Amino acid sequence: MKGIVFPNQEKYLSAQRNKPDILIAEMESFASENQVPILNWNAAELLEVLIRNSEPKRVLEIGMAIGYSSIRIARQLKKKSTLHTIEKSEVNIKLATNFINRAELTEKIQILEGDALEIMPTLKKKYDFIFLDADKQDYEKLFHYSLKLLKKDGIIFIDNLLWHGYAAARNVPLKQKKSTQIIREFNKLFLNTPSLQSTIVPVGDGVGIGIKVRK
Repeated sequence: MKGIVFPNQEKYLSAQRNKPDILIAEMESFASENQVPILNWNAAELLEVLIRNSEPKRVLEIGMAIGYSSIRIARQLKKKSTLHTIEKSEVNIKLATNFINRAELTEKIQILEGDALEIMPTLKKKYDFIFLDADKQDYEKLFHYSLKLLKKDGIIFIDNLLWHGYAAARNVPLKQKKSTQIIREFNKLFLNTPSLQSTIVPVGDGVGIGIKVRK
């Protein structure tokens, strides 16, 4: 079970996709060839639409990987807006820095090197938009930190909430059982958090979108 849409649907959507620019296409190929998990292109397009429409001044990304989503976010930001992105892998940081330099987005993107669980409690200013795509076993803790850092009416965007389709499956492979249970429990938390108006959208690998409500 590799995806959450039928193969013919995935083929159709791919055929309708506008051809990505050279850098984005290169990053997608690199991620595929080197088994680096990045945001599904369809979910990335949804992320871009939300960023462009909400016009956030400050964006926080938790889990940069090679900078694929970082670049796609930064390209949609207004002139004085910024993206802070957290990554602990030195290998990923080196790769991402190269791609970000090539995209000419170094002034838009600030990389915060280290463990998000240690960095997030030290952040003082709040964010208009937060994108969470980190280690799944840390999702609950990172989610609670995110809520503290998210402004009222701010948006949180969370990847992998259908977990390759396993979140909704009856039979889950043994090696996927623990991670699937983590995602299922997280989804209950996410959808029942009083301070959020939230939903899960069957795009990419399942995207959670929440808006922090005013009390």
